Amino acid sequence: MQLKTILNRVEKYQSFVYGKIQLIENDHPLELEINLRSRQNSRPICSICGRKRSGYDTLPERRFAFIPFWGILVYFIYARRRVDCSTCGIKVEQIPWAQGNQTITTTYVWFLARWAKRMSWSEVAESFKTSWHHVFQAVKMAVSWGRQHMDISGVTAIGVDEMQWGRGHRYITVVYQINENYKRLLWVGEKRTTKTLLRFFRWFGKAQTKKLEFICSDMWRAYLKVIAKKAGQAIHVLDRFHIMSHMNKAIDQVRSAEAKRLVSQGYDPVLKNSRWLLLKRPENLTDTQQASLTELLKYNLKAVKSYLFKELDSHKFLLPLFLLAASVFL
Repeated sequence: MQLKTILNRVEKYQSFVYGKIQLIENDHPLELEINLRSRQNSRPICSICGRKRSGYDTLPERRFAFIPFWGILVYFIYARRRVDCSTCGIKVEQIPWAQGNQTITTTYVWFLARWAKRMSWSEVAESFKTSWHHVFQAVKMAVSWGRQHMDISGVTAIGVDEMQWGRGHRYITVVYQINENYKRLLWVGEKRTTKTLLRFFRWFGKAQTKKLEFICSDMWRAYLKVIAKKAGQAIHVLDRFHIMSHMNKAIDQVRSAEAKRLVSQGYDPVLKNSRWLLLKRPENLTDTQQASLTELLKYNLKAVKSYLFKELDSHKFLLPLFLLAASVFL
């Protein structure tokens, strides 16, 4: 089967035909140049309005990168025509294998974008003997297409979070769909400010925002403010990690203050070296620490009460310890 036959099977373009195909052996790696030409008597299409117009002149030939195979780089060679458009003026013709001024074919764009989901962009560029910039452009075009064709009509539950990137205190705001059996990234914005999240809701739209039933976020004040203002009808679920983080800080403050008070009043320093007994997850305690915690829970202390209030709902297996402590308190 000839190469032209294969190309016409997988990459056939209306009003264009494949011409001379030659293997360039002077360079390394090998290059395969595939010439294209417009069909006889075909009229070029204006790249602005998309209508067929009369030809004006022809530009010099350009190379358009196509999917390589067997380590051979493949290029389409074509001299684009300019059209005399009564509406748009003198413009370059529209071609079906590449968008705008891109020197990489649309088929190759999707090929690189799919591989960029599996490997780093540098690895993709090295594997297919192209530039990092081409991989970047491929991903950018794929994301742009996805944004234009995104269907958000079924989004009723979203999550909002911040992520640190780069060096220093640089953050981005990430919004994702968390509906059951359908989780995906929806939106990314620079920084983690009130204005950032407001931009998301402007993009999301008032009608779709009213359909939100659940929103999950951390306790960042800017997020809480915007969510309450824009989607007050939704059930706002706070991230357990941040709640527990604040709770642990409070417990540690209570423990520290109470330990100082016991020492100043002449009591036994029962809270000495107890910080991690109260802050670590029970399943992460060593046997020695577990024994020390069991002994500590016998004391009627504010730090112990704070710990039990935190762990009662979080770990059902602590209920026996809670009952032991409660019997002491009573």
